[in-house]
Amino acid sequence: MTTEDIYAGSTETTDGKVFTVSGRDWDDIVEGLSGADGVEERVVVNMGPQHPSTHGVLRLILEIDGETVTEARCGIGYLHTGIEKNMEFRSWVQGTTFVTRMDYLSPFFNEATYCLGVERLLDIEDDIPEKANVMRVLLMELNRLSSHLVCIATGGMEIGALTVMTIGFRERELVLDLFELITGLRMNHAFIRPGGVAQDLPVGALDEIRAFIALMKKRLPEYAALCNANPIFKGRLEGVGHLDLAGCLALGLTGPVVRSTGYPWDLRKTEPYCGYEDYDFDVQTWDTSDSYGRFRVRLNEMWESLRIIEQAADRLAGLEGAPVMVADKKVAWPSQLAIGSDGMGNSLDHIRHIMGESMEGLIHHFKLVTEGFRVPPGQAYVPIESPRGELGAHVVSDGGTRPFRTHFRDPSFTNLQATSVMSEGGQVADVIVAIASIDPVMGGVDR
Repeated sequence: MTTEDIYAGSTETTDGKVFTVSGRDWDDIVEGLSGADGVEERVVVNMGPQHPSTHGVLRLILEIDGETVTEARCGIGYLHTGIEKNMEFRSWVQGTTFVTRMDYLSPFFNEATYCLGVERLLDIEDDIPEKANVMRVLLMELNRLSSHLVCIATGGMEIGALTVMTIGFRERELVLDLFELITGLRMNHAFIRPGGVAQDLPVGALDEIRAFIALMKKRLPEYAALCNANPIFKGRLEGVGHLDLAGCLALGLTGPVVRSTGYPWDLRKTEPYCGYEDYDFDVQTWDTSDSYGRFRVRLNEMWESLRIIEQAADRLAGLEGAPVMVADKKVAWPSQLAIGSDGMGNSLDHIRHIMGESMEGLIHHFKLVTEGFRVPPGQAYVPIESPRGELGAHVVSDGGTRPFRTHFRDPSFTNLQATSVMSEGGQVADVIVAIASIDPVMGGVDR
């Protein structure tokens, strides 16, 4: 005897149109269905939410017709860390420990723009020691080199140029070794502080920097030999991700993207900071407005960074023993680090000095480290030229020992707007090239 299970019946669902909905906004689905019978067949695919050339977690929603991209949208927020909000609960100096982690491929630029904003609020911009400014320029240009190397290396990897990837990371390791020598860390340095930098250069650092400059002058031509006139490389990049000057200005794009249109906009020249006006270098541009032009701009900028690093090293040689922090003891961070048997820590002589000088000195040290200094009420915005474009920190103070609000204008976030206009109408494979040419770092996008 068989009985029919009323809960296990089958239903035919093949009557009429059948839609599989995934990866799109619900409003788009409803709008498409309301068009009655003439619903256009569209394929929507997710590229991501991860992809190596984005240096982070980015989701691309692509609508494609065969191999042609008809619509492209970015889905961001996967790497959100709440850095800007967290800074409201830490002292002004502790803020550098947070900001260095945003765009983690160019940490020194995050630290520099934040500290320049704090220094403007403190009205101590003219009191920053010369050596501190020269060290900031040195570290930022080394960082520009390492960031461009990652961009070119990962961009090459995306299109199958694996040799470009391996030599790019080979050179980047040399830069990270210099960072470790100078700051004690390969990344997340928190080395640029309000008022100057954390420490003086260690013994032998200038010799290592000069050896690096000499080596890079031999190594950089390898990238030109591998890529510049390579017909396969040029075939994948030329004409791909095209965006002219009008489009860049409309979207607020900066950095190599706008300079690839022939427009020489570089804040190191147009709005100098940290003494950049005293260095001899040229703003690099190209005239193709495409991915190939952006590659050539970055390659040429590495040569200009080497020029600046060389000049900075020569200046530092004449500043032996000069201060690297403002003289105002109410602002100057008091640590004097030394490498001991336990790694990086306060030097014993400095501890004896603090502990043995006076009770007042010990109390001042304790309050400065734990509570921090007060910043007059106000707000400041100081933009700088990061490897990806204009990076700026809008710093707001209510007169306390912590930021009232800090918001960053990150170039990766702004430049990602170009994804759709660069990709739509092209091939799926060209989306990867276009994204790689923007060089977005998702740590800076999501913050």
